[in-house]
Amino acid sequence: MRKACQIMLSDSVVKTLKRWSRGRSIAARLVLRAKIVLLAASGKLNKDIAVEIGTNVHTVGCWRSRFARLGLKGIEKDAPRGGRKPTARQRIASMIIEKTTQEKPGNATHWSTRTLAKKLKTSHSMVNRVWRANGLKPHLVNTFKVSNDPQFAEKLIDIVGLYLDPPEHAIVLCADEKSSIQALDRTQPGLPLKKGRCGTMTHDYKRNGTTTLFAALNVTEGRMIGTCMPKHRHQEWIKFLRVINRETPKELDLHLIVDNYATHKHPKVKAWLGRHKRFHMHFTPTSSSWLNLVERWFRELTDKRIRRGVFRSIPELIKVIMDYIDAHNKNPKSFVWTAKAESILEKVKRARTVLDNVASA
Repeated sequence: MRKACQIMLSDSVVKTLKRWSRGRSIAARLVLRAKIVLLAASGKLNKDIAVEIGTNVHTVGCWRSRFARLGLKGIEKDAPRGGRKPTARQRIASMIIEKTTQEKPGNATHWSTRTLAKKLKTSHSMVNRVWRANGLKPHLVNTFKVSNDPQFAEKLIDIVGLYLDPPEHAIVLCADEKSSIQALDRTQPGLPLKKGRCGTMTHDYKRNGTTTLFAALNVTEGRMIGTCMPKHRHQEWIKFLRVINRETPKELDLHLIVDNYATHKHPKVKAWLGRHKRFHMHFTPTSSSWLNLVERWFRELTDKRIRRGVFRSIPELIKVIMDYIDAHNKNPKSFVWTAKAESILEKVKRARTVLDNVASA
């Protein structure tokens, strides 16, 4: 009668095998193999191991022998399989990648697994496997916009310089308006979060008006200056500049990073700035709101407090916004800018090259 090979394990190998045998993120086949080896090392027979872990004797004997010959590497990877290479499958995979990346269906903007499978006379599961293996997601699209501002480089270098090397005896503020914040009330009460079920809210709502948040982020300290107003004309912008003027130390210059919204360049705004010499305006390039750090703070406000909020009136909405600002200012955290102007310019250069090639194709 054949005798199963004896398994001897070192402490480090035992530790690895136990981790594999318990691992929830480990492949099921590796979990099974690790259990086989551990039980074999304890002196159990193959038939007893097979019964204990619910497999057959041949499987136990196979992986016991492979471990005895090759150690951990013997069970970590599958044994090489015979037979010729699946050339037909490789050919259809190449066709799937080519169709997905270079063509579109006649009656849609992108392929689905089933429409492409029908076109290529294969299974939708095959299409799905190829897409997953190659990171293809035709149903998703990312948005972008490359700035066409002729002074893009100059404005970029100016603003990044303020972030990375702020001037002495001055405060750098990222300022902007978050306009048309809606006070939305749901038509029915939502259900709370509970075990096994996410919170719910109705898809429809009642509009109770809008407000505009004027905000300025102190880049160094992370503190916010904010106020809400019903409109966002040049008159309101001047009122907000006065708020900034009152709430900052008079002896310090103020460098404001703002976008190219028309109210920021209104003649009356320019006249007001002419009378207040400590204000210095720095305009972001067109289509480059990502350069203004206050936009990131706006996103957090929306995600954490507004999007799923219920507001029955404008005063209620304003109170929530101002309370959020007060809570932020009790423990302010600034957004740290790390990207160098040179690396950004290089990326923009590459993007413009790609766009030019697409346009000329």
